[in-house]
Amino acid sequence: MQDEVVGLGFISVPALMQYVRSAEAAGLDRDRVLQAADIRAELLVDNNGRLEGEALERLLNYVLPRCANPLFGLYTSQHIQPGSYSIMGYIAMTSSTLTEVLSRMIMFERLVGDMGTSSIIHEPGAAAIVWSCRFQQPEIRRHIVENVLASWLVYTRWIADEPDRSPMSVRFEHDPPADRSLLKHYQQVFRCPVYFNQPHSALVISPSMLQLKLRSPDVLLRDTLEMHAQQQLKTLKENYRLSDQVRTLLRSMLADGSPRKEFIAQQMGMNVRTLHRKLAEEETSYQQILDELRHELALRHLQQEELSIDEIGRRLGFAESRSFIRHFKGMQGVTPGEYRQSLRRHES
Repeated sequence: MQDEVVGLGFISVPALMQYVRSAEAAGLDRDRVLQAADIRAELLVDNNGRLEGEALERLLNYVLPRCANPLFGLYTSQHIQPGSYSIMGYIAMTSSTLTEVLSRMIMFERLVGDMGTSSIIHEPGAAAIVWSCRFQQPEIRRHIVENVLASWLVYTRWIADEPDRSPMSVRFEHDPPADRSLLKHYQQVFRCPVYFNQPHSALVISPSMLQLKLRSPDVLLRDTLEMHAQQQLKTLKENYRLSDQVRTLLRSMLADGSPRKEFIAQQMGMNVRTLHRKLAEEETSYQQILDELRHELALRHLQQEELSIDEIGRRLGFAESRSFIRHFKGMQGVTPGEYRQSLRRHES
């Protein structure tokens, strides 16, 4: 049984780099992209590193309006590499058949990220490889889902050494592009029927494709890689600190009102006293995590002119805008309105 994941989960550095390379290929400046996404460049040096899914959300919110490519997510598949899937990519390379790859993908996908989950639905004469995305912003979700499904197929063609291999069909939960002339690009990538407004997003493949022989099977190397992957999963679980879990849970709950620490403790499987003690052991507190998260989100929301001060306060779980204003001034030294004015002056 998989551990419960809250918020948007995490993304591995190699998986994030696929989006960064795509942004650069679209003509965007890498440093500006990272700065807008609040990602420190030094974090991208560690291929075993992980970032919160919110970092990818910030990156796409900056890139999508500026890249002039309504199919950005679809074409990020051009930048897929074995390392993009972390150790799972190399396990796939050394597997014998696609069936082996899929069973291991579900087992080790958390090493790539837990912003979505994979599953296999067996249908008459077919198997649907489903990916359920955790992101809720429709535009962001669309590009991430299209990235995942297209990248799966591109990588499968490569490890099978069959560049012309295609699924039976592709399903997307979202609407087709408003500009119907863009549909031909989906055909160029998938080379099969593509359906929109479906119950789930999936590649639908034939039983024969499940038995597809891969070009570099190596059982001994695969077993060694799997042992290493199992250790990474264990380390990942151990390194997922309680404060990180509390922060991620708070982020997902803020918009529904001011979170109660009693509920947070219950979600963590402990009482409030234990929660306070364990957070203290990590040299932080529930209130400190909440304050810092609210401040971080407030700074980001204030850059969006379409959001009023009242709306931002509600998104951060404040019952009244004056409570938000008082909190922000205590953290920043100026009111939200004054901070927004300073941003306008800086931009001008």
